[in-house]
Formats: sequence, C-alpha cells, structure tokens
Amino acid sequence: MNKLEFMRLWDVYGGLLTPTQREMTDMYFNLDLTVSEIAEQKGISRQAVSECLAGCKRQLEEYEGALHHSKFFFEGDLRLSLVLTKAGRWADEFLTLHPEYAADIAKLREILGGDYTKDIQSAFRDNVWHYSHLYPKD
Repeated sequence: MNKLEFMRLWDVYGGLLTPTQREMTDMYFNLDLTVSEIAEQKGISRQAVSECLAGCKRQLEEYEGALHHSKFFFEGDLRLSLVLTKAGRWADEFLTLHPEYAADIAKLREILGGDYTKDIQSAFRDNVWHYSHLYPKD
C-alpha cells in the first residue's frame, strides 16, 4: 500500500485505531518522522514502531475489505466531479446555441459551483442518528 492509499484509509477508519496507533501513524505519515525518530520520542524500539505501523496498515485494509467506505467515498467524489464537468460543458454548448437563456445558465453555474459547506454541516447536525456528534450545535 502506498502512502496516498494509506492516508485515504486513515482518513476514513483512523478513528477505529487506538490512540497509540493513531499517534504513531500520524507521526509517520503526516509529520514524516522516521521509524527511528518515533522510537526515540516514544521511548520504544524501532521494531515496535515498525510492527505497530504494519499492524495499522493491515487493520485499515481489513476495515476497507469488510466495509468498503473508502471506495464508496472515492467513487462518489469521482462521480460528482464527472457530473459537474459534463453539466458545465452542456451549459457552455447550450448557451452558444441559445444566448437568450444566459441568465438561466448563469443560475445553473451558480448552483453547480456553489459552496455547500454550511448546508452539509446543517444536514449532518440535524441527523441525530448518525452525525450530530461531528457538528455540534452553535
């Protein structure tokens, strides 16, 4: 598994690792510390660090193999990107053929390019069954 694949899995499943596992993987992959540097900071052997990192990789791969959340997120992001690109191209072609709809196409572009961060946070916050703990009420 390369670093990018590991980070994708870590982003999705890192919360399932123990605090020690999260700390060591963060030090290695995000802070770019070597196994020796981590071992020195933690007061443990390099072998212990290596075994922890290998175990974390294996564990994250097992989570993904069973749950497939990372794959679904990646596919959803890719699908959204393709839809937005195709809709934008269609809007360009339509505007060329029908300039009288320029205001409508401008509104469509505003919708397609909008920042929905607050809407997403609100939707997650209001979904008390699953995500409300991630977005505390203001």
